[in-house]
Amino acid sequence: MDAKITLSFDERVIKKAKQYADKQNISLSRLMEMILDKITANNYQTLEEMPIADWVNEVAEGKAQYVIKSKKRAALKKEFYEKRK
Repeated sequence: MDAKITLSFDERVIKKAKQYADKQNISLSRLMEMILDKITANNYQTLEEMPIADWVNEVAEGKAQYVIKSKKRAALKKEFYEKRK
């Protein structure tokens, strides 16, 4: 059974993801479902444990860059909301 959620992404990311999904003849919803399913299929305790190539190759069209932010959760949340203004 499908359930709806609301997510917010940078417009550039959405545009590229829609183009990618269209090339694959799937909806953006199904693309995200596939990616999230792959990410959560294994019992990774942290993002650092996740083999990045497994899921980045699903959507990347170029060299992937993996950045771990060292900011505190509160600072990241504040930064997120400020970008949304």
